[in-house]
Amino acid sequence: MIRIEHVSLRYGAAKILSDISVTIPKGGITALIGPNGAGKSSLLSLIARMQPLQTGWISVDDLPIASTPSRELARKLAILRQDNQIGSRLTVKELVGFGRFPHNRGHQTQLDGEIVEKALKLLDLSDLSGRFLETLSGGQRQRALVAMAFCQDTDYLLLDEPLNNLDMYFARELMRSLRKIAEQDRKTIIIVLHDINYASGFADRIIAMRNGEIIADGPPERLMTSDTLQSIYGFHIAVAEIDGQRIAMPFVAGKSAP
Repeated sequence: MIRIEHVSLRYGAAKILSDISVTIPKGGITALIGPNGAGKSSLLSLIARMQPLQTGWISVDDLPIASTPSRELARKLAILRQDNQIGSRLTVKELVGFGRFPHNRGHQTQLDGEIVEKALKLLDLSDLSGRFLETLSGGQRQRALVAMAFCQDTDYLLLDEPLNNLDMYFARELMRSLRKIAEQDRKTIIIVLHDINYASGFADRIIAMRNGEIIADGPPERLMTSDTLQSIYGFHIAVAEIDGQRIAMPFVAGKSAP
């Protein structure tokens, strides 16, 4: 369980987060959504201790983020950031293998190799395992980074906009893979998404943010209404229901599902 209590964040005069309190239980996929500048990535980085807490408290399975040793924390949660800097002369398999470092400290075991192969297969990277990263498309590199995070084999997987650079097919396949990871590998996935429909289709819970605050929180079926989406994004968004699935249509000004 991740507990976030009264967390605020400022950069100079700019308010980034304002008194955030929320609990994320183990299991399933929680999507963080909201407009640009809502504070989603900042909250994720605070959970992962990528920047220090200014106020408030965050714990992961009762381990305080502020004081838990980095090596112990790295076995609890893995994060994929938006701005990962990686060497271009690495192969895909070498990059994915780096996810095992918190466990083997650079001395790979048979188990490490098995987990790497599982990740390559899961993210549809097996045929690319020997390719250098500099030869990959942006979407292929993104999938390799997700595979590396998965290989860390933590209870919690934090993903900051992992659908960046992915076309429609691979975005869908990645979300399907994450759904499988959450269900079969019993992982807790917290994911920042800009596409509300991927959150609606694959997440168990949506936490909506705006101007550094949480303004809506609940299952997708409760948040996928025009009124709620307007409170999040600031304009009317039509919602349709197709085969029992609610879909946001920001480009349509027609009637919404009840």
